Amino acid sequence: MTDQPQKKLALVTGASRGLGFAIAEELGKQGWHVLAVARTVGGLEALDDRIQAAGGTATLAPLDICKTEEMETLANGILGRWGGVQLWVHTAIHAAPLTPAGHLDAEDVEKSVATNYTALTTLIPLIEPALRAGEGKALFFEDDRTGLPFWGSYGATKAAQMSLVRSWQAETAKIGPKVCIAQPQPMETAVRARFFPAEDRDPLIDCHAEARRILAELN
Repeated sequence: MTDQPQKKLALVTGASRGLGFAIAEELGKQGWHVLAVARTVGGLEALDDRIQAAGGTATLAPLDICKTEEMETLANGILGRWGGVQLWVHTAIHAAPLTPAGHLDAEDVEKSVATNYTALTTLIPLIEPALRAGEGKALFFEDDRTGLPFWGSYGATKAAQMSLVRSWQAETAKIGPKVCIAQPQPMETAVRARFFPAEDRDPLIDCHAEARRILAELN
């Protein structure tokens, strides 16, 4: 797909489903060129169809944020092709099944650590130069499950992620790039349905409505 340099560039990591998909689609509708990153090719292609149908443009990057060499290629590509990025939205997460701490699965814990924390220790140093070059900002999402029963794997690694993000936010408060943290409202997603299978879904918010709210409040 031909990129359009005159457009602002938004990098969305975790763009193939849920809130990431919705934010990427809304950004495309608002005139951003969306660089969509996820492992799920089918989800990225569905996103591209939606963005194109609304008259927008996207570049699809079917990559794994846990693979350093792929993220290095991504970061170098952003600087080489676009010269910088104006917005980085990070929604990629591994939501391990709820389980008692005494029954944690080692593979799920390892994947939670790799996706929810370690990947960001690679991504932030790689993407920060592109954000500086583009006078951009980064957006992350709070979801505090720390200490809740059965949430050990997700809660601990998400807390570690947000601790890192808040350190970066404090370090760059005066020099940039600006680091923003949003608190999403409960949304009607497949992940939430897996965590709360008996929940009444009627009060839950549509992902696209929440994406519009978050982007409108982004400053």
